[in-house]
Amino acid sequence: MTNIYGINGYRGAQPINSAMSKGAGPAKSAPAETNRADQVEISNVARFLSKISQMPDIRAEKVEEIRQVIAQGNYDTDEKLSAALDNFLNEYLQE
Repeated sequence: MTNIYGINGYRGAQPINSAMSKGAGPAKSAPAETNRADQVEISNVARFLSKISQMPDIRAEKVEEIRQVIAQGNYDTDEKLSAALDNFLNEYLQE
């Protein structure tokens, strides 16, 4: 390798002294050994998203349950409740 000095450098490119690159400089201490193991923490949001991703796109049993309730006439919707309330108020106000 070579050292490159600035544009106005007097010496130009020079070879790097191999003695300098092999350890002439401050001694580096070895990192302290620890008995720590890597850990992974999974947030509650990640757990929730994992459960959602494992769910089927269509819950066939829920769809079938709602179909049966609708067929029996027991499925309450906002429209049904609103109509029932309107009928009740109309009857109550007429008396």
